Amino acid sequence: MDTAARHTFRDATDADVDALVALVESAYRGDASRAGWTTEADILQGQRTDPEGVLEVIKSPDSRLLTVEREGRIVACCQLEHRGEHAYFGMFAVSPALQGAGLGKTVLAEAERQAREAWGVTEMHMTVISVREDLIAWYERRGYRRTGRMTPFPYGDERFGIPQRDDLQFELLVKPLA
Repeated sequence: MDTAARHTFRDATDADVDALVALVESAYRGDASRAGWTTEADILQGQRTDPEGVLEVIKSPDSRLLTVEREGRIVACCQLEHRGEHAYFGMFAVSPALQGAGLGKTVLAEAERQAREAWGVTEMHMTVISVREDLIAWYERRGYRRTGRMTPFPYGDERFGIPQRDDLQFELLVKPLA
């Protein structure tokens, strides 16, 4: 059975907030995140998101928080935000136990399809911490290109984590959606 056939895509609801926070945290922070390859545990400690941040995305009229369920459990998610001619892709998380099996590629492709069909956007934008070379390379293999456009990491705002190094910044990646 292929990856997409085992998974259900739907928009998140208020009832999903706790499960989504747990999923995002498990994919990026702490020792549990080391089971997958997307961990940021060596560069950031503390939280990756919180219930308020997740709920804000769910409630925003220009955003969707796409969830992916398998056997009734949320195993992946991503944020899509309509920003005029482009969509923004963020809050992407795949359960560490399922990473490396193609689910991330499936979720990304579905997010691109939905953004193109729902909003008619011509590009997908995202920001990635610039020192995450392995993650950037993964996105490049899926058609995203580095722009060299950087924005500063929000040092001092622990809602985004506690940096373990002083050279963090976000790079904008862009992909045309034909």
